[in-house]
Order: sequence, then C-alpha cells, then structure tokens
Amino acid sequence: LSKGVLDGALLPWEIVPAIKAHELVKFHSEIPPKHPWLYATVFIMAMNPAKYDSLPADLKKIIDANSGQETSAGLARAMDDAAAPARKLAVERGNTLNTISADELKNWQTAANTVTEEWIKDLDKKGLNGKALVESARQLIRKYDASK
Repeated sequence: LSKGVLDGALLPWEIVPAIKAHELVKFHSEIPPKHPWLYATVFIMAMNPAKYDSLPADLKKIIDANSGQETSAGLARAMDDAAAPARKLAVERGNTLNTISADELKNWQTAANTVTEEWIKDLDKKGLNGKALVESARQLIRKYDASK
C-alpha cells in the first residue's frame, strides 16, 4: 500500500488506522451490513504450561483473573467497537467506499471453495479429517457471528 501498488483494500476496519490504510488508499471495499464476514480472526494468548506451573499462586491468580472466555469476549468487543471510528477516518478523508453486492460475494465464496477443498484433501492425506475440521470451524463462526 505504501508504495502505491494497490489502490484499495478489503481489510477489517479495525486494522485500518494501525496501518494508515485510510491515508494510503482512496478506495475501500466492504460487505453489506448483516452479511456474514469473509474471514474470521483468531487471536491466541498462550503460555507455556511448565512456566505457568512454576509461578507463585498470587501471579497465577492475576493471570487467571485476566484470561478465559470473559476476557476473550471483551477483546472481541473491543475489536468490533474499533470498526466504526476506523471507517469514519476513511469517510472523513473523502475516500470512496464500495459495498460488494451479495451476488458478487457468492461468486467470491464459490471461487474460494476450491482452496478449501484442496486444504481438506491435504489434511485427509495427513490422516486428519479435514471436512470435519472445516465444518466445526463454520459452526463456531455461525455461533459467534457478530453480524447477527
């Protein structure tokens, strides 16, 4: 983006200010409101179990009080809450926002399905159930879909 090779981007709005995309491009694409997202973001905060076990009880208590499902949900809300102000930055600069039609999104999803099918085949070759993993991920995305 900074070299001017790209004119636009399809990114989560919350990342736009961090990489100054609103300053680097004139065009942004977004999906229709209440339409399922094209991606899912996964953040993992992990700690080596042996290191955690070596900590004194008072430090474990602090970590335990600031981790888990409630903390995860709070971080997800913070990401969602950052979208509107980030989008506003692009609008205030006079950038063009294009909404991708639902029909065009279906075309993208159809094209992407070939990648998913190849990934499933690769996992199956490794003795893993790729189809089950994909379906499990899709179920979790539907369950926690913030666009609904």
